[in-house]
Amino acid sequence: MREPAWRERVLRWETVLLLLCVAVFAFGSVGTPGFAEADNVGFLVQDFTEVALLAMALLPIVLTGEIDLSVASVLGFCSASTGVLWDAGVPFETIVPLVLVAGAVLGAVNAGLVVWFGLPALAVTIGTLGLYRGLAYGVLGDGAVTGFPENYRPFATDAIPGTFLPYTLIPVLVVGLLAALVVHRTPVGRALYAIGLGEQTARFSGIRVDRIKATLYVVSGVLCAMASLIYTLRYNSARADNANGMELVAVTAVLLGGVSIFGGRGGVLGVASALLLMAGLRNVLFLNDVTNEVQNVINGLLLIVSVLVPVAANRLRARRPVPHLEEQR
Repeated sequence: MREPAWRERVLRWETVLLLLCVAVFAFGSVGTPGFAEADNVGFLVQDFTEVALLAMALLPIVLTGEIDLSVASVLGFCSASTGVLWDAGVPFETIVPLVLVAGAVLGAVNAGLVVWFGLPALAVTIGTLGLYRGLAYGVLGDGAVTGFPENYRPFATDAIPGTFLPYTLIPVLVVGLLAALVVHRTPVGRALYAIGLGEQTARFSGIRVDRIKATLYVVSGVLCAMASLIYTLRYNSARADNANGMELVAVTAVLLGGVSIFGGRGGVLGVASALLLMAGLRNVLFLNDVTNEVQNVINGLLLIVSVLVPVAANRLRARRPVPHLEEQR
């Protein structure tokens, strides 16, 4: 006996997240001066641009039951590479494709270690998290490169004419819509869920598991490189420590969005809702002068909750008596 359709919709995790978004934005509008102003909303969206791109890079990987903890380090290496190339006099039009290729190469290294050598993704990407960050320092040192071209910086800092929404929302929406299309409307998307639910079963079904996983890591590297270009232009600074620690925020957004850490469950709407919730909460805390240390504690708690809630829900669901069996008793 199934629950009524309306109850299924109301109890969906995405619905809970959207209600929490409404609560946070309502609280911010009423209790935090300046929160509801157009400029602040634009800043709120812009501030989570890079996190959103990293989360969309992680989403399909986690759906297959794997992980990539090196995303922020890839961003840092690509940012450092951007600074070195710009300092060497390379035109920015040439830097963009070179950095995207660099991101793809780093993603391919992860893919090779995880897919072709069969190493655990968690161990590999923890290793490359440190490796890529170390390479970033090796490339640029602990200094910074600034003075990027003024004709490109507005795309990372300004609002779309006639609106309060930043230009950086455009790549986030494009990537998000493409992710939704691939994950929810294509055979590749169905393969991602199948791999997450059972890799060996997926192989026996004819799904090219290795090719799909390898492609996901390469795409992740490209998205991280794209995020690095936006980050570097937005702050007008290329540094080896750019986005340090951002991988945990991205992972929190994905898991809080309802994507199972074990794979096979979740979707783009949940992750988008989690990103909106976290952006709103972070902005409220920022406007209330809450320190970064406290914000990190809150992010850690959200990460724990995002793992704990699905596990608890599954256990409660497993203990729920089956109606027709109860009637037989």
